[in-house]
Amino acid sequence: MYDNSIRILAGSASKELGQRIADSFGAPLGDVVRTNFSDGEFRVTIEETVRGKEVVIVQSTFAPADNLLELLLIVDAAKRASAKRIIAVIPYLGFARQDRKDAPRVAIGAKLVANMLTAAGVQRIITMDLHADQIQGFFEVPVDHLYGSTLFLPYMEENFDRENMLIATPDTGGTKRANAYAKYLGVDMAICYKQRKVANKVDSMRLIGDVTGKDVFLVDDICDTGGTLAKAADLMLEHGARSVRAVCTHPVLSGPAYERIAESALSELIVTDSIPLNNDKPHDKIHVLGVADLFGSVLNSLVNNKSISPHFLIS
Repeated sequence: MYDNSIRILAGSASKELGQRIADSFGAPLGDVVRTNFSDGEFRVTIEETVRGKEVVIVQSTFAPADNLLELLLIVDAAKRASAKRIIAVIPYLGFARQDRKDAPRVAIGAKLVANMLTAAGVQRIITMDLHADQIQGFFEVPVDHLYGSTLFLPYMEENFDRENMLIATPDTGGTKRANAYAKYLGVDMAICYKQRKVANKVDSMRLIGDVTGKDVFLVDDICDTGGTLAKAADLMLEHGARSVRAVCTHPVLSGPAYERIAESALSELIVTDSIPLNNDKPHDKIHVLGVADLFGSVLNSLVNNKSISPHFLIS
């Protein structure tokens, strides 16, 4: 028997994931109807009472921006329907790459998104592998920041020999993450130093470290166009690596990403289902690990006021 004080809802972008999280939690998924108008405007309707309930709303905010707006509308609908508390489960938080003012006259998009979610009525955020850890501080409500390593590390330990394993980061920004993986597994690490002149295009890349004879795992939080991973895989093989795989939490996979991964030197791309794959694209090399049980377990701990510390292998 599920807890009747909890209502789990999902936006249209994460409907399947929301169903799996609800199943893991042990509650039915509530019905949210999205009505689209001919001019592109849309509205959402929660098709059951949420008065006095703890409402959990599952929605990753990947492109298009309508997914973020839909989440905000569902939150507003729940607030106006007298929900007791609103928890947003956002496995992938979009706009997180805009976490600082790194050029004149640019927005800090991540902070703006945090402000909008708080203003809409979100009282708690549960997310995974933010592009920058400090984004947690952009919110004025509690943020439970989960890590893909909780899923990836057991998979790597069970399926691969650590004797020749090496962890690498495809850019210097991921050094902390790669070092945490390498330290946990007790293996060496390498670093790729890349330079860009424009977004989504790598101009040059250099390797720091010895990968000769190693089974390399490139670790990152996001795979967008796939260009960095493909170039890093080629670089590893050029320097004597035995094989190259990639571990990325969020499969954004925009533009030519699917084709690049399929044609790249990567043996495998290991991702989560924080963002659904495009089944019309080639993805034979892509292996998906589900996040539903992790989020379901964390939700159970939160509603029962239990610690979620056991859900973290590394930070």
